[in-house]
Amino acid sequence: MVHGYRSTCMFVKICGITNEDDALLSVAMGADAVGFIFAPSTRQVSAQLVFDITRRLPPEILTVGVFRDEHPSRVIDIVNRSGVKAAQLHGNESPAQTAEVAASIRWVIKAFAAGSSTLTQADRYGTPMVLVDAPSPGSGKVFDWDLAAEAPDGLQIILAGGLTPDNVAAGIEAVEPWGVDVSSGVERAPGRKDAMKVKRFIEHARAAAPTPYLGPDELPYDWADE
Repeated sequence: MVHGYRSTCMFVKICGITNEDDALLSVAMGADAVGFIFAPSTRQVSAQLVFDITRRLPPEILTVGVFRDEHPSRVIDIVNRSGVKAAQLHGNESPAQTAEVAASIRWVIKAFAAGSSTLTQADRYGTPMVLVDAPSPGSGKVFDWDLAAEAPDGLQIILAGGLTPDNVAAGIEAVEPWGVDVSSGVERAPGRKDAMKVKRFIEHARAAAPTPYLGPDELPYDWADE
């Protein structure tokens, strides 16, 4: 692949968390990050619920709030009230809006649809963490992984879109991303995770990483370092 970036581990984010049990399960299985959806969705959660969950998670876990076309001031407010450490902007946010969020929130993930013209300009958004999703973001559908090559070099690419325990290794081999993101691919029902699917997804992602996974002490960032 073409991004010129190979991490010493494979960042794994389990998204669409709606309850404490699934958050703790994901952490116990070895996830680096858990995501909570604040945008309209069947998996949408409240800031108060997320706050009650995040305060019970280990500090080394990156907690992420997912937003879509929300005003930057509201993104910042919900991040602060929910206790998450990062914001994932999953809509048509402009570089200026993304920068406004990044000025107040240390970690920002900007999502782009594969095949979109904006993906080719992802390095203009002021954040190294770039998530590449299917053309219909959040659809849970696999896209042509070759399209991820349209992202500029030097970014930390997070592959999403229809990943499952059965195809995550192939996705990693094709794209060589910095990380992977999954939601519906590890569910037993919308908003409810399947323990064995979560376990298999993380194991397969680690095994497919370009270099051996070294464990939590070797994470690329100390998420707890505020």
